[in-house]
Amino acid sequence: MPTNRLEAFSDGVLAIIITIMVLELKVPRGADLAALEPLLPVFASYLLSFIYVGIYWNNHHHMFHSTRHVSAGILWANLHLLFWLSLFPFVTGWMGHNPRAAVPTATYGVVLLMAGGAYYLLQWLIVRSQGPGSVLAAAIGRDLKGKASLVIYAVAVVTAFFEPLIAIGLYAVVAFMWLVPDRRIERVLAARGQDGGRSG
Repeated sequence: MPTNRLEAFSDGVLAIIITIMVLELKVPRGADLAALEPLLPVFASYLLSFIYVGIYWNNHHHMFHSTRHVSAGILWANLHLLFWLSLFPFVTGWMGHNPRAAVPTATYGVVLLMAGGAYYLLQWLIVRSQGPGSVLAAAIGRDLKGKASLVIYAVAVVTAFFEPLIAIGLYAVVAFMWLVPDRRIERVLAARGQDGGRSG
């Protein structure tokens, strides 16, 4: 089947995830700047998660832009990814309300790790379905950045039990690594003079 419906559904889920996350930002009772101070950790965790959701949306779009069709396995792998992303509002709020607590910070990292693994699985299934000569296969290569991200997540989860703020810093490092839009797929498409092999 074509990718259009999968992309539209995924976009809708990601939009809902962002909407739910922002609802954690409760309006303060006071009317001065001091009233905002208790919200700073919650806002910081929201900002980090918003960036992550944006990164996933951006890379998901580029990945499926180079995908000609999807199989049942790819559909389920995409749902697997969306499941872990749908937990972002919960772990974002929990960590935001407990920024120096080990368990919420580690749990946030576990969700990041599982979402990263789910994205890696989805990517692998697409490459396998389209072959080693596909645009996506040529673009990702050995995907060192993706693998390094998973390692950093795992390290951060362990670190959270010793110093949660360092773990949060590691989560931010991975987000910074991916913050600049990944142009690998666009470069391969341009080099091949293609538009992802898709129509419509």
